[in-house]
Amino acid sequence: MEIKNIVFTLVFITAFSFLAYNLKRLFSYLSIGQPDNRFNSPGKRIANVLKIAFGQSKLLRDPVAGTIHFLIFWGFVLFVFAVLESIIQGFYSPFSFEFLGPIFSLITLVQDILIVLVAVSIIYALLRRFVIKVDRLQGSSKEKLDAAIVLFLILCVVVTMLGQNMALIAMHNFHVAGSELRPVSMFLSPLFFAGPGGGTELAYEIFWWSHIIVIFGFMNFLPYSKHLHVFTSIPNVYFSSLDNKNASLKPIDLEDEEAEQYGAADIEHLSWKQLLDGLSCTECGRCTAVCPAAITGKPLSPRKIIENIRERTQEKAPLILAGNEENTAVLENTLVNNYITADELWSCTTCMACVQECPVTIEHVGSIVDMRRNLVLMESQFPPELNNIFKNLENNFSPWAFNSQDRANWAEGLDIKTMADDSECEYLFWVGCAGSFDARYQKVSIAIAKLLQKANISFRILGTEEKCNGDTARRLGNEYLAQMLIQENVETLNNYKVKKIITACPHCFNTIKNEYPDFGGKFEVQHHSEVINNLISDGRLKLKEDTEKHKVTYHDSCYLGRYNNVYDEPRKSINKIDGIELVEMKRNKDKGFCCGAGGGRMFLEETLGTRINEERTKEALETEADTIASACPFCMTMMEDGLKAFNENDNVVVKDIAEIVLENSI
Repeated sequence: MEIKNIVFTLVFITAFSFLAYNLKRLFSYLSIGQPDNRFNSPGKRIANVLKIAFGQSKLLRDPVAGTIHFLIFWGFVLFVFAVLESIIQGFYSPFSFEFLGPIFSLITLVQDILIVLVAVSIIYALLRRFVIKVDRLQGSSKEKLDAAIVLFLILCVVVTMLGQNMALIAMHNFHVAGSELRPVSMFLSPLFFAGPGGGTELAYEIFWWSHIIVIFGFMNFLPYSKHLHVFTSIPNVYFSSLDNKNASLKPIDLEDEEAEQYGAADIEHLSWKQLLDGLSCTECGRCTAVCPAAITGKPLSPRKIIENIRERTQEKAPLILAGNEENTAVLENTLVNNYITADELWSCTTCMACVQECPVTIEHVGSIVDMRRNLVLMESQFPPELNNIFKNLENNFSPWAFNSQDRANWAEGLDIKTMADDSECEYLFWVGCAGSFDARYQKVSIAIAKLLQKANISFRILGTEEKCNGDTARRLGNEYLAQMLIQENVETLNNYKVKKIITACPHCFNTIKNEYPDFGGKFEVQHHSEVINNLISDGRLKLKEDTEKHKVTYHDSCYLGRYNNVYDEPRKSINKIDGIELVEMKRNKDKGFCCGAGGGRMFLEETLGTRINEERTKEALETEADTIASACPFCMTMMEDGLKAFNENDNVVVKDIAEIVLENSI
């Protein structure tokens, strides 16, 4: 064995031993988290990894930044062969993958081209961050330094790889060996080397050692930088939620008599997956860049929430694992209050935009709700407006102070039977609190009922037996109240042997469809916009011809769209109506902007920053539409309030999909 091989062996052992130590240290932190079963459906999870991690599907939602990252990522994936070859040469100098023949030709060709593309991508990434100064990339000074170091090291990797190739070609009198294909290296080598001899062998050794040292240094720097996600992102994607982008919140076992904590006050109350989210954050800022609270000047930054979880984990987890209870200054602090403020948590609309955009599938909303649960259930710390909301939900089974016995008053004169009158029907029409009590949305309930009657759909309502679905209480952190409502509703539905449900509200739709199964309620649930579109397509609802001309823009409900991927059905119904021109807002479908009412924000005053609904209404007005279509009671209220703020309520109207179709049906 040559001196070179002996030295390399020592360097190799040192580098990988240090890396193994750090990765073991970091992943050991996950052991302090709460259990969370993320080991089911391995096939689906592998498919997620292929699509999101290797296909870079989320990153490519931003075509510029996505393409840059795609090239850098795949450059590194394909550089593995070159790095592996160099490492094996460290143990045995003559080694080459040339024995792979045509496959080696393809590998070397792609590597040579990617060297240029990756180098260009790195330079452009540096320009975006430090010259153009893209807003979401302007983090802390440490984050900027980390980014600069990592980008510089990646550039060094490709430069040393290119130098190594050029020197080797020059050593062989400007001929590539065997089945290699290296057009870029071949073209550039004469510019730097005169031919065999002349220091080419020394240059090759310098480039080879530089390449190895940069690679080993780079991989050991990652655990100490924001680019730790190089090691954690693929596992995080693999273990990400398979349930409608984390639409379902994890229930709390309220019957556990030994439970001492509800919700999350500190990192040990979060699940191991939530701690892994913290270690996986790339600090790219995509989450905060689309957050309606952040955009309108609220204190919430989803990126900061996840960064705080990571910072607190790295501070406290080692003490817990070491059994060190003497560091009281650290242990007496908590994640909530000392790192994350109540104002940050209460600013969230749970719109799921952050989760939608995160390239490594971090689940911000679940962590935020868990921390809200702690504030409500453990500390009784919540905005004063919620006192009446919780009281009304407990006593009247709706967020408002209406008498629950008046829940079916909207249906008077419509010849609609309740399940108690006759439970033989195809569908239960779940009206919801807004559809039952809100004067404006009662008109939508009537429109839905009339459309179902026109289509000869057999349906019933629960009437006074219906209670709030539990969404508002759950998102506001009051899991106890939410589970009480959910369990009572599930018992009622199961007693009537309900199979199919039509909902008038996306929040009811999401909760009954995705969360009731956790409590024994498994039903086939459809939103009214889906049902209406199907009835038109099947010819059971007939539309008028030569109708009045209207320009309509459609506002996507977060709980219908992002949570349940219902984007096309409402638009199809609108497009089928003669005389209506559908115009889209700049932010639409899965890039749509929240109305500001989700996550219980419907019942909270918006005192910080500007109003989210006004930001959205402004965007709707820019389309010059005379009608804003919606499919959600909360969205309708927020958009109507927005029109009033701009004094446009006499010029533009907000209508539900059901109302628009009813007006244009025969």
